[in-house]
Amino acid sequence: MTLRSNRRDVLKLGAAAGALTGLGGWGLAQDGRGRTQSTPAMEGDEAPTVKRVIFIAMAGGVRTRETFGTPANVPNLQMMADDGVLYPRMRTSNLGHFGATMSIFTGISEARGIRDNARGTDPTMFEYLRKDLGLRQSDVWVTTSGGPQQTNYSYSVHPDYGPKYGANTLDGDGIFNKEFKELLDTYGRPKAMEESEQDLLDKVRRGIGRTEDKAENAAATENAAKVERYILEELTRGTSTLRGANSGDAKALRVARNLVSLFKPKMTGVVLQNADIAHGSFNGYSEVIRRNDEAIGEIWTAVKEDPELADSTAIFVLPEFGRNKDLNSRRGLDHGDGSDDLRYVSGVAWGPGFGKGRVVKDDVRTIDAMYSACDALGASPELAKGQKLKRLLA
Repeated sequence: MTLRSNRRDVLKLGAAAGALTGLGGWGLAQDGRGRTQSTPAMEGDEAPTVKRVIFIAMAGGVRTRETFGTPANVPNLQMMADDGVLYPRMRTSNLGHFGATMSIFTGISEARGIRDNARGTDPTMFEYLRKDLGLRQSDVWVTTSGGPQQTNYSYSVHPDYGPKYGANTLDGDGIFNKEFKELLDTYGRPKAMEESEQDLLDKVRRGIGRTEDKAENAAATENAAKVERYILEELTRGTSTLRGANSGDAKALRVARNLVSLFKPKMTGVVLQNADIAHGSFNGYSEVIRRNDEAIGEIWTAVKEDPELADSTAIFVLPEFGRNKDLNSRRGLDHGDGSDDLRYVSGVAWGPGFGKGRVVKDDVRTIDAMYSACDALGASPELAKGQKLKRLLA
């Protein structure tokens, strides 16, 4: 199909995609009258300008030896650290993927096994942000790579928080899951619009669904355009066809980049997983690290090149735990020897008001990262056990 003759079908796809997100669709049809984000209370005479956070959990187990111990593997993270704050002694709270990553998002050391698959009882950073700051669902997103288990990170079963404060959730395939692909088979894949066609479409939008409220009209027109642009970005940029050792991670990171660029949410969480290939292949694990660094670099570049994002966005990147000190019999790396290679990881924080080129050699904890991210935006994770990362601010 072409967009010129089948625009209505594309809008049908947009509605269908909205129905597939984890918590009530895109959240973009709201009128934008939620509470205004509070100004964060920070140290120093000048208030930093953190208005958005991108929080990337490098789940799957990633040693420092293959990241900052081998800078050639992570040139983008190294540059981010050179312009931000590096924490080479982040102590982990759990040594199983599910519990360790949940700990990162709740700020509490979670006693969860690797095969657990249920929502936690402790609120996540997404819930704190939405409740404390009055954020809409469209302001808080999480993209995941590890399948249904990782969707549990979007909200808890805590009675004072829960699903009404959860994050919009997209799995590693983004909107390219089974149902959406079936719609594409029916309607065909749209082509990118020509400039003249875009102008015509804008005029049509302005004439549809008019009400007496000018603000509502403007918001509805803008949000409909964003949803459609997002779908077109996904279809024409080839997210669904990404391949390789980190294909799941690559899709989650690409979807996050599109969300950040188009919707500019207050919080964008990303949960990776493909590094766990390390159990059977050290080389495959190293390749995942290199490819993920490249994709994280694309997100960082998108932020720096966007005037609205460049001076207002903070980025946190950290693994949930490391790997064993020595290779196993398959020339891979497990995670169970209790070594410092396993229990300590390296994390990075970059953003306005943060230190520049600082290496903090003191011990901190992975659960401190979510506390600092919430604090930077002005929220208070009251039940979390973490604290502000040491020497984070400039």
